[in-house]
Amino acid sequence: MKVVEMRSMAPAVLSAEVGKLRRELLELRCKVALGEDVRPHRVREIRKEIARILTVLGEKAALAERMKA
Repeated sequence: MKVVEMRSMAPAVLSAEVGKLRRELLELRCKVALGEDVRPHRVREIRKEIARILTVLGEKAALAERMKA
């Protein structure tokens, strides 16, 4: 998902997406610990996607705070 798309989404939807990605990351880490085959680059992609979403959520929160004040 691109950042432009994220900025147009509601914070609740973005928070749900973060939860989904965190579950997927946990599953991948469990698979790695069990020695199962995983695509190593996928772990990095998920972490970056979570960071992007959290950044957009922070921007939205800061904007809401400025509008409130």
